[in-house]
Amino acid sequence: MFDRNMTYTFRKAELSDIMPIWDILQSAIQRRKNDGSEQWQDGYPNKEIITTDIERGEGFVLLDDEMVIGYTAIIANNEPAYDDIKSEWLTSGDYVVVHRVALSENYLGKGLAKKILGFVEEVAISLGIHSIKADTNFDNIAMLNIFEKLGYVYCGEVFFRGSARKAFEKVL
Repeated sequence: MFDRNMTYTFRKAELSDIMPIWDILQSAIQRRKNDGSEQWQDGYPNKEIITTDIERGEGFVLLDDEMVIGYTAIIANNEPAYDDIKSEWLTSGDYVVVHRVALSENYLGKGLAKKILGFVEEVAISLGIHSIKADTNFDNIAMLNIFEKLGYVYCGEVFFRGSARKAFEKVL
């Protein structure tokens, strides 16, 4: 659970946030490797992806005071891999996609990934969208548990860069 005495804010990322975001992602990539995961071990995500997220207004940061401690991308209605799901989504209308959820090493285990996904829900609602779609690697146990705890429903598999990923949807 996150420290309720702490005040966390969520905002669109700025280009000046790239270095702290990249540091967080590099740690997350290494953490996935140390856990024996195949996720994020193929050069993705990288600085170019993060820069593109920010330039498109799709990159978001979680802040503790003014310090960047988390990152995610929120993309509205644009994930071509989701068109070819092996099974089917709960809904067929507008949706937001959440990708690249990562937290600073010093903030792990405080429930902040759930807090980020709560902010994603607020962004979706502000856009008039009532569906969040996401995916993760079959061996990302932490994220699979978070999706389950937050009411995401397993919908099947999608494919990214040649490998299957578990796909989830939450209807708001």
